Amino acid sequence: MKYYVGAYAASPNHSEWNPARETAFYQQLKVLPNVKGLEHPFLSALHQHDDNWFLANIDPSWDYVFTCIPGIMNALGQNPLFGIASNDEAGRQAALGFMQQACAAIAKLNAHLGRQAVRAIQIQTAPARHKAHSSKAALAASINTMLSWDWQGAKIVIEHCDAYVDSHAPSKGFLALTDELEVLTQLNANLPAAQQLGMVINWGRSVFETRRVAGALEHIKAAQAAGLLSGVMFSGVSDQDSAYGAWRDSHQPPRRSEQVVHGEPGSWMTEQAMHQCLAACSYARQLFVLGVKIGIRPLAADIAERIGYLRDTLAILDRYFAQASADI
Repeated sequence: MKYYVGAYAASPNHSEWNPARETAFYQQLKVLPNVKGLEHPFLSALHQHDDNWFLANIDPSWDYVFTCIPGIMNALGQNPLFGIASNDEAGRQAALGFMQQACAAIAKLNAHLGRQAVRAIQIQTAPARHKAHSSKAALAASINTMLSWDWQGAKIVIEHCDAYVDSHAPSKGFLALTDELEVLTQLNANLPAAQQLGMVINWGRSVFETRRVAGALEHIKAAQAAGLLSGVMFSGVSDQDSAYGAWRDSHQPPRRSEQVVHGEPGSWMTEQAMHQCLAACSYARQLFVLGVKIGIRPLAADIAERIGYLRDTLAILDRYFAQASADI
């Protein structure tokens, strides 16, 4: 099996842009045998710092899943009404303009590689509900507009971020999973097979929302029951005040163990929890999006250590599928 890696979260360039350092990091990423491609962050251009550097350094065999959350969070910092689910029309149109830029970036990457390399785009249902009004109707209207554009075969999927709940301060605070699933179900009823929409569950964001390890499993089961589960991305979280912070969407690695040498002791994302989520997916091997996104602490960690964290996290997925095959 091969998997997507949100390598930007593990990058050694956490506060500045150093092309030489990033090149060395990418060279090591290319050596990992079970990397299918990148979960690639979209901010407003193909690459946050240098499109030409990116095109020159990627592995031409990689596939890509764009994620819009970095650019969305930047935009929300300037305009809390921004978002494809916003009831503020100007904020919704601004978000659609951002999505059009993402569509153009996908075309640029595909053109460079000479194939349909971008397999999916993960969209998120901003704005934050504790700061602005959002709705299912606004989300549906935005997705209908996006469906009229040429995505060159990239599947549009919602990545569920933590929804706004009364019990604790949110990280994202977007629409509830039930609302997102309802909109996707309604839209899919009138779409051809080639345009069917889907849902991706991010382990850490679902646990952040529910404050329970079982929350990620419940969200996966809900999306699957609705016939909408398109992917799972494993990214950790914890209640402990470590270098990653307590209850922060800082992409904690899995919990350290005898088999996971490069891990975080306080992480709630254990190997067992990850395996339970995969077991809940009746078609885990066929998920459109499956991978990991982990941050690295300390920030001064060298490239070898960063690659070690990625290798150990991916090995957890490999162990699950190896055991699943042995049990058949």
